[in-house]
Formats: sequence, structure tokens, C-alpha cells
Amino acid sequence: MTDRRTGGLPTGERWLGVLLLVAGIVGLVAAFALAIEKQRLLENPFYVPACSLGEAVDCGAVMRSAQATTFGVSNAFIGLAGFGGLLATGLLVATGARLTTAYRVLLQIGLTFAVVLVHWLIFHALYRIGALCPFCMAVWAATIPSFWYVTLDNTRALARRDSPVGRLVAALHRNHGVVITTWLLLIALLVVERFYAPWESIFA
Repeated sequence: MTDRRTGGLPTGERWLGVLLLVAGIVGLVAAFALAIEKQRLLENPFYVPACSLGEAVDCGAVMRSAQATTFGVSNAFIGLAGFGGLLATGLLVATGARLTTAYRVLLQIGLTFAVVLVHWLIFHALYRIGALCPFCMAVWAATIPSFWYVTLDNTRALARRDSPVGRLVAALHRNHGVVITTWLLLIALLVVERFYAPWESIFA
């Protein structure tokens, strides 16, 4: 069932629960793998992470960077806590639990923080560190859709208002798939543009 005003966006909460559950699992697995690789790197400075595949894909370079410990601790540990909470939230919602307003606010704040941090890390991976990490990219892919669809779900009431802001939000709801696809494609294009030369040399 869909809301007439918000177009193709489903009206129930369980679909959102499934999305958050899947994103939580993907993010948690990626964060766990990063935590293990980071620990091995700390124990042995010469350790080469399994996900280091060359010049463009070099987890070791990412893990050794200052950006890998943005708040004084490994980003992987922040991810373990955050995605653990996201997984639990998704499981609750997918099984029929209804989120309180206070919980929704906290979830929105947490995901907004996460999506800002992810884009900051994307910028640094592309233009400061100059290397990609597959596990980090899995975190990007889990965080962005989670933020987008939680935000849409939290703005349903606004989308039903007959005002300029309401009509704009309703348009975003109706075109939710286009927005998220374009968002992710833009990031993919930036990655290809930044690392085209190294990839070209690999496959030459």
C-alpha cells in the first residue's frame, strides 16, 4: 500500500524495518571486518590487510590514515555500535514494533551524523588518502539509504501539507528511488573519475 500524496513510498513501517535490518547487517559485518584488520595492523605494522588489492584499493593506507580514527578511536568501533543499534531497530520495526517520537528523533540525529561523517570520509578517501577500502564502501552503501528512507518516513506529515515546503517534500517522496539512485551513482562516478588511471593500468 502506498500513500497517494507520497507516490510510490510504502505507508507501513515494516518495509523500513527490513531495510534497516539489511543495512544493519551489512554495516555490522563491514565494521567487524575493519575492526579485525585494524587490530592485526596494530599488532604488526607490516601486515597487509586482505582487502588491499593495489594502488586504488588499499585498505592499509586507509587504516593508517588519521581519518581512520576521527574521534580518537577507530571508526570501526563507532560502526560496530551504530550498526548494532540500526540492526536492532530494524528487527523491532520489521516485527511490528512502533517507534516512539523520541526514538525517531534520536534515530534521525544518529543517521544524520553518520551520513555527514560518511561523506566527509568519502571526500578524504578520494582526495586526501587517495585509496579505497571495500569494507568502508559497504558502510557507505548501508548508511546512505538508511538515512534517506528514515528521513522520508519522518517527514510524511510534512509531505501532506499544502505549502511550498510540503510540495517540495512530497515531490522528493514521489521520486525517492530516483533521488537515492542518482545520489549513489554520483558517488560511483566520483570514484571512477578519481581512480580511472590506476584501474586503467591494472586492466591494460
